[in-house]
Order: sequence, then structure tokens, then C-alpha cells
Amino acid sequence: MESFQAFVKAFSPGVGGYLFMWAILFFFVLMVAIAAERMYYILVRSNINASRFMAEIRKLVINGDIKKAMNLCKAAGPKALPEVTLAALAEADKKEFVDYRAIQNAVDEATLEIIPRLTKRTHYLAMIANVATLMGLLGTIFGLIQAFTAVSVSGAEASSNLAAGISIAMITTYWGLVTAIPSIILYTVINTKTNSIVDDIDEHSVKLIHLLTGSK
Repeated sequence: MESFQAFVKAFSPGVGGYLFMWAILFFFVLMVAIAAERMYYILVRSNINASRFMAEIRKLVINGDIKKAMNLCKAAGPKALPEVTLAALAEADKKEFVDYRAIQNAVDEATLEIIPRLTKRTHYLAMIANVATLMGLLGTIFGLIQAFTAVSVSGAEASSNLAAGISIAMITTYWGLVTAIPSIILYTVINTKTNSIVDDIDEHSVKLIHLLTGSK
């Protein structure tokens, strides 16, 4: 309870270093908002069981059911791999004889459209982690300056200023790390899953192109 009261008090304009706390709080809220949006987009909206999905696509392509394969991609919704697969299938369905280069271009074009959507805003999490740490360090330096300044003052005021300075140093460091550590973890998780989705696109699109060019 006392620690919570100290945390709330640290935002008061009457307390030295309160601007650092407001800055850290801003980056914490920003981190939560970005992470929530990216986690939903990457882990829910763009994610799919690539092996199972492509197994169904390959089965339909081998049987010559390109239209059914395209409908399966459309039924999957706005997910990354189905969108790229749909682009390849749509190009293959245009002509009787499949042009390898045309399908490759269609896949490349779809991939170039999707990858920026997958990586959008994720790098801000790494930036927030660095800035929050530095803001906490800056608050620490500010608090230590105030604490050392108290040495030149005598009496009870010296003890009060010394305690206030150390408190500022500790609480800004603490909350800077509280913001930075989850931000780094979330960045790593989201970035790893994004790379996994991109790898699935690269792997399965190449296999699909070879399958399409050999099926007609």
C-alpha cells in the first residue's frame, strides 16, 4: 500500500522528477496499445496452420481443382499465407499453359504488399524499451543530483532532501525497467512470429509454384 502511495505521489507536480514519471507512463501506455494491436494482428488475424492449409491446397491443385483451391483461400479470410497463395492460384488459372515467371511475379507482388503490414509498428516496441530505460536512468541521475545537493544543507532539511532524491532515483529506475522489460519480451515474441509467417510464405509459395507449373 505504501509503495502504491509512493508511486501515485511521484506523479505530483510538487515532487521533483515527476515529469520523468509522466514520460515513462506515456511510453508504458503506448507499449501496451501497440503490443495489443500487433499481437492480435500477427497471432490471430494473420496466423494460420500453414502445413495443414497447404496440404489441402496441394491436394486440390493435384486434382486440378484450382477454383476450389481459390475458394479455400478466400474462405480463410485476410490471412498472410492464403493471400499469397490466392495470388499464385489466380495467375495460374488465367491461362491453359502456366507461365512460371508470371506466377512468381504475382507471388512477389502479394508478398511485398503483405510483409509491410506484418512488420508495421513492431519496431516501436524496441524503441520504447530503449527510451523507457533511458528515461528511468535520467530520472535516477536527477534524483542523485538532488540527493548530493542535500549534503550541503544542514539539519532536518538535509535528511528530507536526501530521502526525496534517493526516492526519485529508485522509483524512476524501477518503472523505467517495468516498462522496458515487457516491451523487449513482446517485441521478441511478435517479431519471431512475424518471421515465422514470412518463412512459411517463402517456403510454401516456392513449393506451390513448382506444383502449379508441373500440373498443367
